[in-house]
Amino acid sequence: MTPPSTPAHATADQVVSGLADRFAATLDRILPPGKLALVDFPDHSNVGDSAIWLGEMAYLRSAGRLPSYVSSLGDQDDAVMAEAIGDGTILIHGGGNFGTLWPKHEAFRLRMLREHPGRAIVQMPQSIHYDAPERADEMAAAIRQHGRFTLLVRDAKSLAFARERFECAVELCPDAALMLGRLPRPAAAAAPVFALLRTDHERAAGGDAALPAGVIADDWLDEDEGERRRIRLSLKLRRLLVRDAQARRLMRQRTLAEWRLERGLAMLAQGDRVVTDRLHAHILSLLLDIPHVLLDNSYGKVAGFADQWTAGYAGLSRATSRAEAIAKALRAG
Repeated sequence: MTPPSTPAHATADQVVSGLADRFAATLDRILPPGKLALVDFPDHSNVGDSAIWLGEMAYLRSAGRLPSYVSSLGDQDDAVMAEAIGDGTILIHGGGNFGTLWPKHEAFRLRMLREHPGRAIVQMPQSIHYDAPERADEMAAAIRQHGRFTLLVRDAKSLAFARERFECAVELCPDAALMLGRLPRPAAAAAPVFALLRTDHERAAGGDAALPAGVIADDWLDEDEGERRRIRLSLKLRRLLVRDAQARRLMRQRTLAEWRLERGLAMLAQGDRVVTDRLHAHILSLLLDIPHVLLDNSYGKVAGFADQWTAGYAGLSRATSRAEAIAKALRAG
C-alpha cells in the first residue's frame, strides 16, 4: 500500500489545499497539449458526481484548458467531437463507476476506447471494482488495443489492480472534487447529527439500526420534481441567448451540476456533525470542515480513499457499523 498523503491532526485547510495541489500537479504532468473533450457528464441526481464534474471544470479553468467539446452518455456525437478537438484528448469523467457495478458507464468507456484507437484518452480519477477479476478481461483487451489510454485511480487497491491487469499508464490521484477548495457552511445546523446514508446497491450490509433522538437521516438521490422543472425551463429560456451549441450544452451542464451540489451542501449542513457511508459526503464535509464519522461502502471504496488521502484530517472519525457511527457522533457533541 502507498503511504497516506495527509499528516495526522491536519486541518481542513491543510488537507484540501495539499490534495488539490496534488491533483493539479498530476494533471499538469500527464495531460497532452491540444484541445480537450470532457465526456460522460453526470446528468443524474447523485450529488457526488456533480461535485466531481465541477472539480474537473475548476481544474481545467485554472489551467486555461476549458474543453472544446462536452457530452453526457445520451448526447455523445463522435463526429462533432472530432471536429471540435481535432487530434486532441478525450477526458472521461471520473468517479466510482469503473468495473461491473455501473454497466452503462463501463459500456461507454469501452466504446470510447474502441471507436478512437490511437487518440489520447485520459480517465479522470476512478475507483475500480469488478465482481470477479476475469470480468476485467474485456476492458483489458480494449485498453491494450487502443494504445494511448491513461488511467487515474483514487486508492491503492485500484492502483494495484490496474497495474496488474491493464497495459497502460496508471497514476494515483486524489478525487477531482477537492479542486472545489474549502467551502463556507451554507446554513446553521438544525440537529446534532445528520446521517447521509446510502440507499443504493453500494450500501454495506447490516445498516438498519433505529435512529435515536437528535439524528436526521436521508440520502441525496431524490430531487424535487418542481425545482427540477423550474431549472430546466430556465435553461430553455437562457439557451435562446446563446448561439454556439457547445456553449449552450456547457451552460446546461454547469447549471445542473451547481444546483445539485448546492442541494448536497445544504443537506450536510443540517447537522453539527455528519455520519456517512458516501465518499463525496465525506469529501464535501471535509470541504465544509464539518466533523464527521465515516463508514465504508459495500466494496471498500470509501475506506480505501480515506486511508490513502484523508485519514489525518482532525475532524474525521471512523466506525464499522451505523449504530456505532451514530453513537460516536452523538458523543462528540
